[in-house]
Amino acid sequence: MRTEDKNVPVRFDTKIAVLLRDDLEPWQRLNVTAFLVSGLGTVTPEVIGEPYEDADDTTYLPMFRQPVLIFEGSKETLTAAHGRALSRSLPTALFTSDLFGTGNDRDNRAAVRAVGGEHLDLVGMAVYGPRNAVDKALKGARMHP
Repeated sequence: MRTEDKNVPVRFDTKIAVLLRDDLEPWQRLNVTAFLVSGLGTVTPEVIGEPYEDADDTTYLPMFRQPVLIFEGSKETLTAAHGRALSRSLPTALFTSDLFGTGNDRDNRAAVRAVGGEHLDLVGMAVYGPRNAVDKALKGARMHP
């Protein structure tokens, strides 16, 4: 039986990344990021860690087990990254400009469904997968300031 050394940092061979279009307003960046990352744990449950507890034994919701890295890029960078992520079969969440004008999940899904993948006006996407594959998908993006 192998015991875990609690002093050794945990390293992940996977990456969670969000890519935002660089022309978004600050409130839009926050909103888009929150929506995008909410989808990752639903199909990739391994990204979710254990619940948290404080010293009083109050339990809190589990969160991602690893950091989420935020990037930004132009509309063209986002479009290229989207294509590369799909070609690598990476779990991907997306947010289009049309979603700023809807107010509910049904209308959000309808807005995406109405447009072919090559013509989506992407403002953000989240991807998860092996570090190398995510890095290749996001080529040309820069870390969010």
